[in-house]
Amino acid sequence: MRTNISKYIHNVALFKEQLLYWSNQFREVVVLDSNIENNENQLYKSYDLVVAVEAFTSIQTDYEKAFEDVYQYQSKANDWLFGYLSYDLKNDVEHLKSQNFDGLQFPDLYFFQPKKIFLLKGDTVEIQYLNMCDDEVESDFEEITQSQMSNVKSQKLPINIQQRISKENYLKKTEKMLAHIHRGDIYEANFCMEFFAEDANIEPVDIYQKLNEISASPFAVYFKKNQHYLLSASPERYLKKEDEKVISQPIKGTAKRNLDIELDEQSKIDLQNNPKERSENIMIVDLVRNDLSHTATKGSVEVEELCEIYTFKQVHQMISTIVSNVEHTTSPIEILRTTFPMGSMTGAPKISAMQIIEELEETKRGLYSGAVGYFTPTGNFDFNVVIRSILYNSENKYLSFSVGSAITSEAIPEKEYEECLLKAKAMFEVLVKRHK
Repeated sequence: MRTNISKYIHNVALFKEQLLYWSNQFREVVVLDSNIENNENQLYKSYDLVVAVEAFTSIQTDYEKAFEDVYQYQSKANDWLFGYLSYDLKNDVEHLKSQNFDGLQFPDLYFFQPKKIFLLKGDTVEIQYLNMCDDEVESDFEEITQSQMSNVKSQKLPINIQQRISKENYLKKTEKMLAHIHRGDIYEANFCMEFFAEDANIEPVDIYQKLNEISASPFAVYFKKNQHYLLSASPERYLKKEDEKVISQPIKGTAKRNLDIELDEQSKIDLQNNPKERSENIMIVDLVRNDLSHTATKGSVEVEELCEIYTFKQVHQMISTIVSNVEHTTSPIEILRTTFPMGSMTGAPKISAMQIIEELEETKRGLYSGAVGYFTPTGNFDFNVVIRSILYNSENKYLSFSVGSAITSEAIPEKEYEECLLKAKAMFEVLVKRHK
């Protein structure tokens, strides 16, 4: 059981920052920030900020029987659970493999039942502590609100970021992807490449904070599990369940922002009317509709938004919203299993696309293009797509971020490469510019 207390917050922005720094003392941390002040038009909002710390119980496993294991864990816990599904759980869903290089060494799946949870909405925070910790609520709240901001910043040591696939090799691999498309093996595939740094020393909280400031995305995440860190500025929701309703919001289509207001508006219009971008988005919408149909009640799958343009600090994005209804008896794990990995990060047909992705990419995706989120005690859930993210193993000092784009028959390899660099811009900015 949990003790539930509500507190009024006088300075929400300050409290969010204090809570972030306070939470970092624990071995297990999940901070989910919707950056509501920058994303008021986001559909299906729940909380402005969610913070969960300190594992009471947890589950960690590789991909074999991962969904079965997390089903057992979730159905028995009947409590809040926070964690992630890595992309490589595809090997549990289908007869696939992941044999590319892995410098990060994250477990394939991890969830924990937190002792302490903070749910911020507006100027009120709901605090939920397991009863064994309920005598710590007041002292923790006082410690959070009276703490001074940490002066610890990223060390001024150079970070030597390298590119796993050279531009020349990227263009060749994209041509191979196009050859598969022209042969009819696939219609579309998301092709990604890794940027990495070895012997990297960073302060993860500081890097996350800077990344969140310049991106202010609706599905930002700070995740910590011992030596493993995720610093994410994700703009994309993978899947959300609200009682009997399931919501997916895939992104396909990206355009850069412009400081000139008229040019910025024109960039949005050009994205809205770009036939290639619309084609990419609609292909994935069809894939998501098919995925949702596995658990949906008959005739309930609908497209609520098709190719809508959303504006973020760094880019404009084309987003669609697809919904379905499920029976109240349908397991939340089954909904995730039958839609994972998300179509926006794989392609169509999904299995063939994932096979070709494994063949052409040179890095195991791991948590990148997986999902981070939570289950509620009633079986609802909300998960993002892990993109625009920095991953870090503080033990072996390996740092990584990956970017990708959708390759279709109309793709021009040079343009796809430029799109990848645009998506990498924020990560380069917080990692390189701060060390010059």
